[in-house]
Amino acid sequence: MNSFISSIKKITACMALLASVILLTQQSLAQEVGDHQYTSDAIQAGSRVYTQQCALCHGPQGALVDGVDLRRGQFRTVQSDDDLRNVITTGAAEGQMPAFSLRAEELNGIVAFIRAGFDPDGVAVRIGDPVRGRELFNGRGDCASCHRVNGAGPRTAPDLSSIGVVRTPASLQRNMLDPATALLPINRPIRMVTRNEETIVGRRLNEDTYTVQVIDSQERLRSIKKSDLVSYEISDAPSKQPTTLNSDEVADVIGYLLTLRGL
Repeated sequence: MNSFISSIKKITACMALLASVILLTQQSLAQEVGDHQYTSDAIQAGSRVYTQQCALCHGPQGALVDGVDLRRGQFRTVQSDDDLRNVITTGAAEGQMPAFSLRAEELNGIVAFIRAGFDPDGVAVRIGDPVRGRELFNGRGDCASCHRVNGAGPRTAPDLSSIGVVRTPASLQRNMLDPATALLPINRPIRMVTRNEETIVGRRLNEDTYTVQVIDSQERLRSIKKSDLVSYEISDAPSKQPTTLNSDEVADVIGYLLTLRGL
């Protein structure tokens, strides 16, 4: 009997431990998602608040105010999510935009809706401090070792000088967290061997029926005739690994990248 009771106690303890592990895992996953993006409930709530409070002046697509396109993320002064909250709660343009007194969930909802590109079912990516993001880009994030910005940096990876115009926050986040699924086909690494037995490794820039243009590993722009090749391989693997930055740092780097709109 004592042996039976002891076994029951061990099983109960194991089940309690397993339940704790599952709970901690669920909390960790929820934290990870929450750190990088707003919830779908927040986005949908923000859609309703925007329609009631903001659409009259900014329009249903957020583009009626000169110099501002909320759906595309174009603002006069706003960069981070905190900037956006500050404008909403304190007003802007010397009183032309009044201050709004909103509950925290309403304010977060509007920010989420704007960051989701006005799609109630979309994904809203949190955007952090661009000043800290620039420091991370050039420092611990190690982005500047491959990417070129406004004439400075190498050419081994795509030039990011205008990336804030052509990419959405969600796309930028995916490039940092899961580059394997975000890399454009034209930017995939290639390896070629010519008839003269020269091996060329680099990044594809352009390709047509007869030629391929690349930036090779020495950062030289080269145009190669396909008829001169004996081997031409396009890698499915990205040349970079997912970032090791934490969620706050990822948000900051995204904030910096969105400021890059060309010279």
